[in-house]
Amino acid sequence: MTTRYEPAIDVDAIVALDVHTHVESDGHGHYALDGELLDASAKYFRSDDNRTPTVGDLAEYYRARGMAAVVFTVDATTGLGHPGLSSEEIASAAVRHRDVLIPFGSVDPHAPDAVERARRLVTEYGVRGFKFHPSLQQFTPNDPAFYPLYEALEELSVIGLFHTGQTGIGSGMPGGRGIKLRYSDPMLLDDVAADFPGLRMIMAHPAVPWVDAAISIATHKANVYIDLSGWSPKYFPPQLVRQANTLLKHKVLFGSDYPVLSPDRWIAAFDKLEIRDEVRPLIMKENAIGLLGLR
Repeated sequence: MTTRYEPAIDVDAIVALDVHTHVESDGHGHYALDGELLDASAKYFRSDDNRTPTVGDLAEYYRARGMAAVVFTVDATTGLGHPGLSSEEIASAAVRHRDVLIPFGSVDPHAPDAVERARRLVTEYGVRGFKFHPSLQQFTPNDPAFYPLYEALEELSVIGLFHTGQTGIGSGMPGGRGIKLRYSDPMLLDDVAADFPGLRMIMAHPAVPWVDAAISIATHKANVYIDLSGWSPKYFPPQLVRQANTLLKHKVLFGSDYPVLSPDRWIAAFDKLEIRDEVRPLIMKENAIGLLGLR
C-alpha cells in the first residue's frame, strides 16, 4: 500500500461527504484539547458520541453510514499551550482508509517552520487542505506575516478551511479561557481571498454573529465556499437557508463538526428545512466532490 495518501472514494456510492470532522485522539493517550476544554465543549454541545475519536474510529463511523469525510486536527500549540496532534500521523493513518477519509493538515501559524511543514504535508503525505482556527490559534488571518503560508497553499493547489464565528471551545468558562472570538470574523478572510485568488477557501460554520458577512464574501469571491458545520440546521439563520437554496447553491457544503455534532443529528434537522430537491444533493456531496477534485 502507498505511504502517501491518494483518495480511493467511490463518489457515486456514497450518500454524503462530510467536509468537517475532527480527529481528537492519537490513540496513545494524547488528545487535541486539554481535559478542561474537552469537558466544557462536551457540556456546550450536549453530545453523547465518542468525544475523542481516532482516525480509525472516524473511518469505521463513516463507512458504516455510507459516507466519506474530511478529517483533521487543529494545531494550536502556541495559542492554547497544549501540544497538537500530529497531522503527519493523521495523514498516514488515512492511507489505510482512503476509501472513506480525506486528510487535511494543520500547522501552528506561529511556528517558524509552518510553511516548510505545510509543504511537506502536501508533497510527502498527500493532505488535500489545511484547517485553521484563528481563535484557538490566536492569529489574525489577514496579517501579512502569515501570507507566506497562504502563498504556499495557493502554489500547492490545496484548500484552506477556516473556522468562522463563535466557538464552543471554551464556552461558558471564565473569560472563555482566554479565547478571542474577533480573530474568527469572516471579514478578515475577505482580504485573504482577494489577495490570493487562486487559494480555494472554505469558511466553516454559519459564522454567527457575522453570517451576513460570510454570505457576502461567498457571493463576491469565486474562490470562497461555506460549510454548514457546528450548528444544527434548525438554528440556521433564515438568510443563510435562502441563499443556500439560490445564489450559493453551488458554494455551500455539508459539514457536521463531528464528534461535537453527529452527522445523524445534523441530517435529521436538515431534512426538515425547505431546501429544493435539486439543491440537496449539491449540498450533501456534489459541491464537495467538485471542490476536492474527486471525480
